[in-house]
Amino acid sequence: MLKAIKMLTKRIIPCLDIKNGRTVKGVNFVDLRDAGDPVELAEIYANEGADELVFLDITATEQRRKTLAELVMHVAEKVNIPFTVGGGISSVEDVEILLNSGADKVSINSSAVKNPQLINDLAARFGSQCVVVAIDAKQIDGEWIVHLVGGKVPTEIRLFDWAKEVEQRGAGEILFTSMNHDGTKNGFANVALAYLSDLVNIPIIASGGAGNMQHFVDTFIDGKADAALAASVFHFKEIEIIDLKKELKNNNIAVRL
Repeated sequence: MLKAIKMLTKRIIPCLDIKNGRTVKGVNFVDLRDAGDPVELAEIYANEGADELVFLDITATEQRRKTLAELVMHVAEKVNIPFTVGGGISSVEDVEILLNSGADKVSINSSAVKNPQLINDLAARFGSQCVVVAIDAKQIDGEWIVHLVGGKVPTEIRLFDWAKEVEQRGAGEILFTSMNHDGTKNGFANVALAYLSDLVNIPIIASGGAGNMQHFVDTFIDGKADAALAASVFHFKEIEIIDLKKELKNNNIAVRL
């Protein structure tokens, strides 16, 4: 697959972290704040021009729960844009339930590291376009190291090695969250993102660090990201999606208006 066939239009993706059925957003994965009802927020974002949505049940892996298919059904009833669901997904059966409930894609993280064959199995069964591999990584002594279970458990796996492997196994997209940047609102990890983008031929979703509109401009230009994901700046109305898209367009970045 050639880089040229990556999506040319850049995507803006609100992320809804779900805990106990509510949308929450913390700083660096802790100190969660309640940011509202997920279905209600999803409907608002769809109407405001979001390109896609991501729902991550951040308690699911920790507590070994299955992601609630019921939530997916409610969201599918209300929104007409693609959405991805993640959290506690560890089998082909889990994915089948979520896709049948109305999700367009699934995101796998810890389960993919523990069982890399899951990526192959999901891609073979449902197609790569349904499979997003989320990677949470932290830069430690100059090395980007993959972390699991919502960023709580470090591994010995290097980000760039893992990204290449998940592409080879059939992932359709990579959702990369920099734990050094997440919740800080100081901008995305653009150096690492640009390296990732050059390394693999599948789309990269930038996550972690959005604080203002310029950060989005920078991650699309300097970070070479295909999509940018954020939570609190959207949940708390610090950035309006339509205003963001106009700013991106003003910077000659192709977006859907």
